[in-house]
Amino acid sequence: MGFTLQNTSASVNIRERLDFSCAIFDRDGELVANAPHIPVHLGSMGESVKALITSQNGNIHFGDVFATNNPYNGGTHLPDITVITPVFIGSNEKPIFYVASRGHHADIGGITPGSMPSNSTSIEEEGILFNNFQLVENGIFREAETLSLLGSSEYPARNPSQNVADLQAQIAANECGVKELYQMVAHYGAVTVQSYMGHVRDNAELAIRKAIAQLAQTWGNENERKFIYPIDNGSQILVSVSLNQQELTAKIDFTGTSAQLPNNFNAPLAVCKAVVLYVFRTLVDDEIPLNAGCLVPLEIIVPEGSMLNPVYPAAVVAGNVETSQAIANTLYGALGVMAASQGSMNNFTFGSDRYQYYETICGGSGAGIDFDGTSAIQTHMTNSRLTDPEILEWRFPVLLEEFAIRANSGGDGKHKGGNGVIRKIKFLEPMTAAILSSSRAIAPFGLNGGESGAMGRNYVIRYDGDIDELASTATVQMKSGETFVIETPAGGGYGQTEFDLE
Repeated sequence: MGFTLQNTSASVNIRERLDFSCAIFDRDGELVANAPHIPVHLGSMGESVKALITSQNGNIHFGDVFATNNPYNGGTHLPDITVITPVFIGSNEKPIFYVASRGHHADIGGITPGSMPSNSTSIEEEGILFNNFQLVENGIFREAETLSLLGSSEYPARNPSQNVADLQAQIAANECGVKELYQMVAHYGAVTVQSYMGHVRDNAELAIRKAIAQLAQTWGNENERKFIYPIDNGSQILVSVSLNQQELTAKIDFTGTSAQLPNNFNAPLAVCKAVVLYVFRTLVDDEIPLNAGCLVPLEIIVPEGSMLNPVYPAAVVAGNVETSQAIANTLYGALGVMAASQGSMNNFTFGSDRYQYYETICGGSGAGIDFDGTSAIQTHMTNSRLTDPEILEWRFPVLLEEFAIRANSGGDGKHKGGNGVIRKIKFLEPMTAAILSSSRAIAPFGLNGGESGAMGRNYVIRYDGDIDELASTATVQMKSGETFVIETPAGGGYGQTEFDLE
């Protein structure tokens, strides 16, 4: 499915950066298996599938395909559109599987090109809302209706033909998944395939319980740990992790986290669940697919109306990309197994009515109990590539002046945090550029005596040589010949150095 989506998509964002995910779900919308794509997508897509099943109330037919990006109904943020295809076997009147693909569209409308505005305060300013929209009916793509929806807002999509092309690529990817499932059922039988989907989830559940048992041994007599993670904008994430050693379960309670924010750093509930799923999956050494079974031993408490469970019309575009990274660092801090990674995806967008581009930029990962952090790597909830320089400069009027490791930026410690990077892009035409980032005012923490990693920095080198320092989030007008510079954060160190111990 993933290769089909990559090879048939039109946008640089999906075709080159691979900002997409594909997965298979059972009849109830529970995640069974996925390709190794984007963690924040994979842990949340099941919520979108289940929301579709509930909303349609049995009114799903062979030949139907649906699209959704609703952040309050299983979505992450509006650029991430999930295309869902039901799979019918034999004479079954209801689907017995679902396949889905989630792709980050280069533009879905909103107040800035690229649909990642730094200053949005409501969901309407972030783009077009697909709420279980029917893309295909009885095998026919509803192109006119789709184009109508893309142009329906006060802030319509800027390149609807590209949206349509990418949606059709997602439909094709799903169809590939449907055909593979048909072949599997033809070979093994539907009952066997469904049984093994259950076995896969049961195995994942056992693996997580085993990880909880190992974690409990390292905690000793402790049953609960808390951690507070401050964010650049003044908000905070508070988590309490409690272990039940008899039942091998864990309770993850975010009570005490900041209330819903007036900015766009609110993370939909599906995002929060996706991070919890990801973090606990990484505690498992066994080769198991990420799936819904991992969540069975976990109780997740997220107060409604908090920044991790916002209500309409909260802005959420940064919640998916930035707050998700903060949640991951918070959980690793509470578990005591890993210092903070860069805590940001460093979301950089630029564009005009003609061009729209989006990228996330790598940084340093945190060090752990027995390992150093890694330099210049996408961390935790993202897993996308950077566009090749040749493709970037061919498709857009920009020049990549520098892309280099930010030397000695990782936090010191017995194990050293990974270094961030420096990325400089010169504009050859006037365009609007925006940065959505974190860890510019508060450094990524070290653990157990390790030092913090270096904070990130955003600035613009103007045509006359003046430097405009930018905050964590900013939107600026770029003139021809001006350069946008992003220095990404580094990972924190773990443990005291031998010098400190002396």
